[in-house]
Amino acid sequence: MTYQITGLNPDIATALDNASDAELSSLGAVRMIATSRPGFPCRISLEDADVGEEVILFHHISHDVDTPYRNCYAIFVRTGLSAAAQYIDAVPPVFDGRNLAMRAFGEDAMLKTASLASPGEADRVIRQLFELDEVAYIDVHNAAYGCFAARVKRFES
Repeated sequence: MTYQITGLNPDIATALDNASDAELSSLGAVRMIATSRPGFPCRISLEDADVGEEVILFHHISHDVDTPYRNCYAIFVRTGLSAAAQYIDAVPPVFDGRNLAMRAFGEDAMLKTASLASPGEADRVIRQLFELDEVAYIDVHNAAYGCFAARVKRFES
């Protein structure tokens, strides 16, 4: 079984990047400077921003479905990126050193099961969840803060 993890489309940050601080505020977003690494995980590059790098924190609907499992929370993105990161059968750097909550959903967007992964366990837990035929995709969240990290899908080349 092969899986794929892809960052968010960089277009998500384009409108925010060109916005003034007042415009960002009206959208419930804020421009920040990363003060630690790790600590400011970009959902496009799937890497933590470097200290001193600009990021935008905004409200994002990560599970935009018509079920009780619709989900949204604040996430960080770096601006000026031209492509989303893509990992096949590998976990992105943004998973390193973090406890992760993995929510496994079926094609019907209903939760089938969930699991926690300690640092270094993400690949094993992803593969274990995909052993269940009813699991179509996994939404990974940072366990401590609850924010969306990335979506994992089954991948067939």
